[in-house]
Amino acid sequence: MKQQTLATAADHSAGFERYRKPTRRDEFLATMNAIVPWPALCEVIRPHYAKGVGGRPPIGLERMLRIHFIQHWFNLADEACEEALYDSASLRRFVGIDLGREPVPDATTMLKFRRLLNEHKLGEQLFAKVGEVLQQSGFKVKTGTIVDATIIGAPSSTKNADNARDPEMHQTKKGQQWYFGMKLHIGVDSQSGLAHSAVVTAANVHDKHPLPDLLHGAEQRVYGDSAYASQKELIAGKAPRAKDFTNERVRNRQGEVDEATRAKNRSKSRIRARVEHVFCVVKRLWGFTKVRYRGLAKNATRAFTALALANIYLDRKRLMAQVRP
Repeated sequence: MKQQTLATAADHSAGFERYRKPTRRDEFLATMNAIVPWPALCEVIRPHYAKGVGGRPPIGLERMLRIHFIQHWFNLADEACEEALYDSASLRRFVGIDLGREPVPDATTMLKFRRLLNEHKLGEQLFAKVGEVLQQSGFKVKTGTIVDATIIGAPSSTKNADNARDPEMHQTKKGQQWYFGMKLHIGVDSQSGLAHSAVVTAANVHDKHPLPDLLHGAEQRVYGDSAYASQKELIAGKAPRAKDFTNERVRNRQGEVDEATRAKNRSKSRIRARVEHVFCVVKRLWGFTKVRYRGLAKNATRAFTALALANIYLDRKRLMAQVRP
């Protein structure tokens, strides 16, 4: 009689686990399974996905999209994701894979799916589609926008085949520290805290340059840190009715601190802090603190997809209330 491995025995006895307790991963995947608009997102990709005419039939689109989202949620590379699917029964249940009937898609298949998204810039379209679905479910973009940017690091080493750093990434100085990588600029609704626009640039681009692209045009208030100070012309060019609520510089040319200006900035920062919740999800929960690929285009696709998933996660309580009977 052949001896079963522990993993095989666990798969066969999965239906008889009387004392199994749902983990936080199980609860998270169950929530995402319920609130992610799978049909709408699949329709964005379907025109570009393989039709399966001749040759081996392609893997189901929704299954590949679920695997791709797992890579974002748990910060997994292609090979690591393949091994995680073989190792974790909860991930296989979420994707819908039964190892008794079919294998897990290999790392090369995941790579080709990601290249498909990069080639057709589907990350931006997924981000836009999630925004449309949220608006249809009751979310309304208000008249206030918070703008901010964060640095996503890139490898600065030249120990590679080209003996050079990524030419599309650049360095910038923040405080007394130098950083190398790219910048993710976002515009966030001041009431809901959900991102409605985003721009990806090299790290040396000043925060003020993508400002018009982060506004939707119907704003009455624009919040931002001191990097966006004195940009009334840029704001008025895109949102004529908007008032400038960006933080002012506290110190004058003589180095003196204006306490009245500091108090005003503190009051504005109570609202402006909501933009940090989006960055917290993208960089801490999803783990997108460093780029994994070379070039801005590939990392921009990852950034837009991460923002789309962050919006769903931040709005999960309202969405779950609509799902429950």
